[in-house]
Amino acid sequence: MNLFLLEGLALCLYFASSMTLIKDIKENQFKKLALILGWLAALTHLLSLSVNAWQQQGIAFSFFHTASIISLIIAFLLLIASFSKPVEKLGIALFPIAALLLVLDVLYPSPVQSTQDYSLAMNMHILSSIIAFSLLTIAAFQAMLLALQNNLLKNHKLGRLMLAFPPLQAMEALLFQMISTGLLFLSVSLLSGFIFIEDLFAQHLVHKTILSIVAWFIFSSLLIGRKRYGWRGKTAIRWTLYGFLSLLLAYFGSKLVLEVILDKV
Repeated sequence: MNLFLLEGLALCLYFASSMTLIKDIKENQFKKLALILGWLAALTHLLSLSVNAWQQQGIAFSFFHTASIISLIIAFLLLIASFSKPVEKLGIALFPIAALLLVLDVLYPSPVQSTQDYSLAMNMHILSSIIAFSLLTIAAFQAMLLALQNNLLKNHKLGRLMLAFPPLQAMEALLFQMISTGLLFLSVSLLSGFIFIEDLFAQHLVHKTILSIVAWFIFSSLLIGRKRYGWRGKTAIRWTLYGFLSLLLAYFGSKLVLEVILDKV
């Protein structure tokens, strides 16, 4: 099976889905088509990663390949959530990002690492970490969409973009549901890391551990503040983005410096 053909097809389908979602904002009749294109894009992306892993006899946990895997999981989570929740418009931004990371993964290949080299506990830690980051990434984009909606309401701009959004309260409830689920997986990731990783504070893991803990406290504080003090609006958006930034630096900070900037693997 031609790997480049699959990657090119996934790229086209991601952009087609994103453009169709934009068109749906204007005409409100293309949601189903956009989601079908999104599913086809994600499935093609998955097939391309599977073919690559089979050809290379392993998975490359490099910066761009890991980012591509995470973007795929984000796409699937978004598509699954769209069955019951109004989150499909996030695909306008998330699908092109998945396409971009797929291209960068092709342009910057790296050595593979077999998952058999890791224990079951380590694989659980990696999986829970990826799911946590994926869910909280969606939450961050949801927070940015919520900020846009707040701004449109404040300036009384009730255009088609505004009408395409669910009610503000529904958007906030959805944001906190995503954060709660993401925090659960982040807790599993941290706990499994402390239990199963022999030297959690080894070189290149110190900053990841500390920043992940900081993110955990930020998201936990936000949920407590929501329950006890009714935090919402700008406060919720700000804390969500702070937590996501901390997690982003934890997951990709050192990998970006070591593998891309310093050209080390």
